[in-house]
Amino acid sequence: MDNASSHLASNLRLLRDARGISQAQLAKLAGVPRPTVANLESGDANPTLSVLVRMATALGISIEELISAPRATAKHYPKDSLLTRLRGTVEVRKLLPEKLPSLEMDRMQLPVRARMVGAPHTPGTREFLACETGEVELVASGEAYRLFPGDVVAFRGDQPHLYRNVGTRVAVAYSVIALAPGSG
Repeated sequence: MDNASSHLASNLRLLRDARGISQAQLAKLAGVPRPTVANLESGDANPTLSVLVRMATALGISIEELISAPRATAKHYPKDSLLTRLRGTVEVRKLLPEKLPSLEMDRMQLPVRARMVGAPHTPGTREFLACETGEVELVASGEAYRLFPGDVVAFRGDQPHLYRNVGTRVAVAYSVIALAPGSG
């Protein structure tokens, strides 16, 4: 079996399993007979370009991704490899090492009395702030919310907002930003 056939076979199995669909379901989605999927997954098939296009379309990927060397199922990112920046005295660390088109996650460490102004995001964006330790006050659209460990506030991320440590020790909070469609 050559590399392209091997890659195709591995990728089809991995992608189908990840989506929780059977060979028969994938065949139906792609508009090909089930034995075609079985042959592709065995690595013994010599598919036409049309079959590759149908399989890639059914899986929502490019043909290149279908025939490229399979990706690792997991990747470890050491803490030091994640983007960390200071905004004033607040340390903000990205929690998603890969750019996703509609999601951002940050860990914020706020020293005592620290505050940080959040930049309003594009219209339609939702933001979620979760307090891990300490006491954090969120002011969003003129309303103040005091968060204690375990509390979460959901708010419009497209409005003016700020974060403040109102406790007596370092506070840690997590911001999850669900960007409006088309703004990522």
